[in-house]
Amino acid sequence: MIGIPEGLARGTVEREGGRGAAWIAGLPAIVEDLLERWECVPDGEVTHGGVGVIVPVRRPSDAGRFVLKVSFPHPGNVHEPDAFEAWEGRGAVLLHRRDDALFALLLERAHRSTLAALRPDDETVMRVAGRLNHRLAVPAPARLPRLRDRAGTWAAELRRDAAELAHGLPSRVVEAAVATARDLGRDQPDTLVHGDLHARNILRADREPWLAVDPKGWAGDPAYDGGTLLKSRALSLMGADDLTRTVDRLLDVFAEAAHLDRERVRRWAQFHAVQASFHGRRHGFRVARDGPRLDRVTHFADAVATSLTC
Repeated sequence: MIGIPEGLARGTVEREGGRGAAWIAGLPAIVEDLLERWECVPDGEVTHGGVGVIVPVRRPSDAGRFVLKVSFPHPGNVHEPDAFEAWEGRGAVLLHRRDDALFALLLERAHRSTLAALRPDDETVMRVAGRLNHRLAVPAPARLPRLRDRAGTWAAELRRDAAELAHGLPSRVVEAAVATARDLGRDQPDTLVHGDLHARNILRADREPWLAVDPKGWAGDPAYDGGTLLKSRALSLMGADDLTRTVDRLLDVFAEAAHLDRERVRRWAQFHAVQASFHGRRHGFRVARDGPRLDRVTHFADAVATSLTC
């Protein structure tokens, strides 16, 4: 039986409680069953992401190198294989097998080094991610959830947070985010959207220079991912001498590389920044749960949201 990484076990139990502990306890048997059924043998160090175990494997029947990924059963993971199937390896790792009941995937193996691990400058991150965003923008399968269906909830949550939380965001900044949810949120194409496109979800590969992993699998506006990407660069941007100029330049780079309307990218980025500001105040962030560090990150989200408001 394979060993389960301690970080995955601890994080799953902390996040999911008893249900998570039960899943971790049964995970070695799930992996063993999949290895036998898909005719794979382990071929390297077992690692993990935020919600699942990753086992490098090979198949004696062919020369391919794969990874077996088994994720914790969660609604956010349901449409990952649908996205991979739609892309067929275009800008993302190839899907070879799927077991939806077990949230299990047999995927093409890329390198373990991510775009984030290589520590490139922010413009390079935005350019690489923008090019991938363009390649991933294919017609979405009908079974995928539509981002436009979340627009009403987004607007209501923003107004609720603005009323209930102590914050320093000017009303015009909040209203601009609400307007994006109301206008762009309801007017989105049926295009496949990664949903969590950031540097740690972009891996160095052989078949292509970079391949995307860990999609959420939404149908909507490709410019939406420009906002998720910019949000993920927050820590590196905190030392910028001129925040507005730096953010504007990064959005220009992403929009050009992704072949997207720059104004739509800006509006989605502003929307994500306001969301992040309120989320931090309610729940904290992965990189800062409480204390002065959380205050700094939250206030920085405020600054980004304000700088992006026209």
